[in-house]
Amino acid sequence: MLDLSRVLAGPLCTQMLADHGAEVIKVEPPNGDETRTWGPPFVSDAMSAYFSGVNRNKSNICLDLRTDEGQRVLADLLTDADVLVENFKAGTLTKWGYPDELLRERYPHLIQCRITGFGTDGPMGAMPGYDAVVQAYSGLMSINGEADGPALRVGVPIVDMVTGIYAFSGILLALNERHRTGIGQLVDCTLIDTAISLLHPHSPAHLADGRIPQRTGSAHPTIAPYDTFDAADGKIFIGAGNDRQFRHLAALLGLPDIADDPRFATNADRVSNVTELRPLLAGKILPLQRHRLAEELLARGVPASALHDVAEALRDPHVLHRQMVVDTDGYRTTGVPIKLSRTPGSVRVAPRDRGADTRRILTGLGYSPEQIDALIDSDIAHTDAPDTSRPTAATHP
Repeated sequence: MLDLSRVLAGPLCTQMLADHGAEVIKVEPPNGDETRTWGPPFVSDAMSAYFSGVNRNKSNICLDLRTDEGQRVLADLLTDADVLVENFKAGTLTKWGYPDELLRERYPHLIQCRITGFGTDGPMGAMPGYDAVVQAYSGLMSINGEADGPALRVGVPIVDMVTGIYAFSGILLALNERHRTGIGQLVDCTLIDTAISLLHPHSPAHLADGRIPQRTGSAHPTIAPYDTFDAADGKIFIGAGNDRQFRHLAALLGLPDIADDPRFATNADRVSNVTELRPLLAGKILPLQRHRLAEELLARGVPASALHDVAEALRDPHVLHRQMVVDTDGYRTTGVPIKLSRTPGSVRVAPRDRGADTRRILTGLGYSPEQIDALIDSDIAHTDAPDTSRPTAATHP
């Protein structure tokens, strides 16, 4: 699998495939993936923590694909590739001599995954789009934040990340179809499509009644109570998604009668009267300890959690039990979220330096030492490591 992508959506997609055994070759330009510089913090002189989080389990070759020689090396890499993932500006591969038609003709088995901001056609076709730009464009930002505050970017690059997951899923679907037909296809993923798909339940609500969804902070627009409350030692989130859970919550807080109050008897009643319900609950929650209250609610089947910061979450016993924080030879990172019982994924190799495997990969393609030296001396290929020998990573997907 060839990973020609950079930043987040593409690298996350290929990392997920690599975690589960795909042999992924990341092709970086001479200046490197720009996220190598997105810090501090940095894990080395040439690698930010940002880059290290989405580029594990991959080999790395550095090529200048703007040159004729670099494009000839790309042709050699494509010959045996099952999948190509790229997120270039629309038209870049065509400019380099690899239009879609040629890829389909020359490599009929190839699954090409293209990730762009807005697609290649339409009114916004070929326009650039970072995660936050698309959050603003799609309306996603408009529904994030407190009701009386400004629209806010979601605190993680959610559009990029889900696009990477959609791309991962699309590639698997295309591989499954190829088992029957022997023919590859284009997997077309865009940030705008992802962002629109994330608007649930606001999009179906608007399409049903025409109202413009408003920000509700951590509260839910159609469930109550479903919100963050102040406790004695911090904040706690409580989500009572049905009448039974609400009865348990009310009883635990010493308010059993409100479950029969006509204002709060059903979820629809509670949503309509949430401004009256919230202070009743908040007054009872404020003196309590957040972790103890969460444990008591969970024991009664009411979803709840103390509000953790990132540090608390990454040292939480259950997170560690789920192996979602791993340490591989000093490379500390998050674990593999998809757990397969028979063929589990794994974190095997830390992200490689730019061009660390250039010589090994070119040798595997049949290039002689002299040819490799010529490519490096002419700045078409690059390597940051004098010794790039290491075992070949797993099999093709």
